[in-house]
Amino acid sequence: MNNLALKAKNLALRKRRIRARLSGTSTRPRLSVFISGRHVSAQIIDDTKHKTVAAATTIGSKVAKGTMTEKSAWVGAEIAEKAKKAKVASVVFDRGGRMFHGRVKALADAAREKGLEF
Repeated sequence: MNNLALKAKNLALRKRRIRARLSGTSTRPRLSVFISGRHVSAQIIDDTKHKTVAAATTIGSKVAKGTMTEKSAWVGAEIAEKAKKAKVASVVFDRGGRMFHGRVKALADAAREKGLEF
């Protein structure tokens, strides 16, 4: 198994382990983060109803420019604004198997700054 496949396998295992412990409810939905090589996506998901409450992504956005950390901060602010419109004040943070630093931390800090609680 080459190094890239091993990293992908370990990420999938961490993601599955995290998702086994947390889930979103209608009062406190799950904020799920996905970061690829070029784009950042975040969704607020109600796992009891299997519905996406709000979503934000850099795909197709002309506003989100700069480094990946700056894009992550933009997505965090955007998802917090959409959560306010959907009347969601508090969420459970699902970091998607990634460590809580860098891009994930920038997204979380921007969302907290705009008023989202987790």
